[in-house]
Amino acid sequence: MRVGGARYGGFVTETQPTLDVPTPTNAPRGEGADGAVRPVEFPVPQELASHGPARIIAMCNQKGGVGKTTTTINLGAALAEYGRRVLLVDFDPQGAASAGLGIAAHELDATIYTALMTPRFDVTEIVHETSVPGLDLIPANIDLSAAEVQLVGEVAREQALTRVLRPVTDSYDVILVDCQPSLGLLTVNALTAAHGVIIPLETEFFALRGVALLLETIDKVRDRLNPRLRTDGILATMYDGRTLHSREVLQRVREAFGEEVFATVIGRTVKFPDASVATEPITTYAPTHSGAEAYRQLARELVARGDVA
Repeated sequence: MRVGGARYGGFVTETQPTLDVPTPTNAPRGEGADGAVRPVEFPVPQELASHGPARIIAMCNQKGGVGKTTTTINLGAALAEYGRRVLLVDFDPQGAASAGLGIAAHELDATIYTALMTPRFDVTEIVHETSVPGLDLIPANIDLSAAEVQLVGEVAREQALTRVLRPVTDSYDVILVDCQPSLGLLTVNALTAAHGVIIPLETEFFALRGVALLLETIDKVRDRLNPRLRTDGILATMYDGRTLHSREVLQRVREAFGEEVFATVIGRTVKFPDASVATEPITTYAPTHSGAEAYRQLARELVARGDVA
């Protein structure tokens, strides 16, 4: 797949694709010659004797529609199934994570915006239980869009979310932050608060274009604000092994980023939007579906890699 523009990590990041790549002769890791992804098995995590402190993971990609919210909800639910205490932070003014778990955030007086903008606010007041045992949520609504402007004049504006989450960190094993599709101040706040970043990446050519910019932003936050921050991995989403295009993109991503790409691949299925309409994770909406098992596998992979307790 050749385009005009700069290269990052072995693939091109700019525009106007010319598809001139021959059919790959070697299937990428976890994928058979027919394009079907072969699951890599990871052990079922052991139960935890105690909970906390949480590892904070930002779900980040400035491109919209790549599966950030779907991954946040379903990965959180899968980790909760394995006995982890999980807190989801909806950090997108669109409030998709809140809606996807049945929280009518637009009707709430206090959300993550309130905690960001109110000194000494008790964040536990806005933690909502969900229908999944062990999975809690801090909701967001359109009010959060004002925070990007209002925080500009604040001291240590990049650390506002860090301050908000500090009182609840010891109560959870994992905190997943669902970022907005932007590299603005809210996303920088999430990266500053996080220990790690998961980058959901649709297996489609144009989804590759912004990866270099995102990785540069992560590097800058690590260098200037949060030395502990690391990239946990790139997660291939919306994969359709029936198409040559999906297989080529997955192969190129793995060639470019190697072990930073999760072995788990999330396939494209209508069950994900169906579960969203039902306001529950796919793990409870269709517990035996391959999509539910894919997120359980991702949860097991994170634990096996040491990214989650």
